[in-house]
Amino acid sequence: CGGSVSDPSGLLQSPNYPGSYPNNADCVWEIQVKNNFRVTLTFRDIAMQSGTCQHDYIEVYDGPLHSSPLLGRFCSGSFPTYVSSSNMMSVRFHSNSRYSFRGFQAHYSSIPAGHNTTIQCLPDYMHVVVSRHYLQSQGYSAQRVTLNDNRCRPTVTAQEVVFNIPYNGCGTTQEENNDTINYSNTIRVASSGYVIKRRKNINLHVSCKMLRKSWQQVMYAAEDTEDVSEYQFGRYDMNITFYDSPAFLRQVRSSPYYIDLNQNLYLQACLHSSDPNLKVVVDTCVASPDPHDFSTLAYYLVRNGCPRDSSYATYYSPSSHFARFKFNAFEFMSRHPSVYLKCQMLVCRLGDYSSHCYRGCSSRAKRDTSSAEEEVDVVVGPLQLRAGDAPSGST
Repeated sequence: CGGSVSDPSGLLQSPNYPGSYPNNADCVWEIQVKNNFRVTLTFRDIAMQSGTCQHDYIEVYDGPLHSSPLLGRFCSGSFPTYVSSSNMMSVRFHSNSRYSFRGFQAHYSSIPAGHNTTIQCLPDYMHVVVSRHYLQSQGYSAQRVTLNDNRCRPTVTAQEVVFNIPYNGCGTTQEENNDTINYSNTIRVASSGYVIKRRKNINLHVSCKMLRKSWQQVMYAAEDTEDVSEYQFGRYDMNITFYDSPAFLRQVRSSPYYIDLNQNLYLQACLHSSDPNLKVVVDTCVASPDPHDFSTLAYYLVRNGCPRDSSYATYYSPSSHFARFKFNAFEFMSRHPSVYLKCQMLVCRLGDYSSHCYRGCSSRAKRDTSSAEEEVDVVVGPLQLRAGDAPSGST
């Protein structure tokens, strides 16, 4: 149960709904809609063990589960509605081992944020758009909007002032907190007039914060001006590619990728980011014949950095943004027409030797990460046997 949800609208419900939910369930849904939209969540049915909500309960968070404010915790009563302050909301359902009930059903949808300034955290830069109509309505000129670094100029159109602010330039600063890596800059809107000013200058502080599993975007206005806030979330841009040899010179571009049993398979994961101070490693890789189900019939090659398959090995990489590894085509491919891989990659600060990127094999819990690292899931495949390969048994 649980998982990432990205459709603009949909239903959430407890496992087996409207039947009785299982005991000892702990499900987390992360709802992420488009940038500059918000999530509205309305509960339509709640039937759980009531009382103090210590045993069975629902929690709603205004963003990622471990780093966002709690909007509500309940197990009975009226059917509440929640609206996020960003494009992301998390819902947690928990049950204990005692009683079981029907559970819950909720509907979510996305609504426009409706602000005059928008921000997106893209792989290499912040994309910030300020409405010229908004500036003019407040008495400001679009020609007086600048960054900390005056050499980085915006694009001014008839409707908008557009900044593409790189993470490693234009005065962008970097800071590491307990659970985030922050990239920050300031857009300055100067009041007209050199001798007499009737309005304050505006500072729009824009930030992209790297959280576990997401980029958070923050915008606010300072210097006693009208407050403008915008919180957005995005995902790391990561891909995994097959190569035809351990030299990693030629990519395998065919799909599906036809292979022989026990053939060596070479893969490279690539993180697309302009920040040179990041490191990526392979945390977990699991194989399955179903690209949508990696639990019913699954085979782990590596888990929590610990190899589970004797053929799994890593290679030296020329860049900290690359992770190279290999394994041999395994035998259960002979029983299924296609096999897919789902790999969880770990992104950490380069040189942060306390992180799991440097510790290697670990028996940690899934969410026990260090101060500045993020997990990113990538699915690749399918792999298929070449015609004529005979089955060679089962595993």
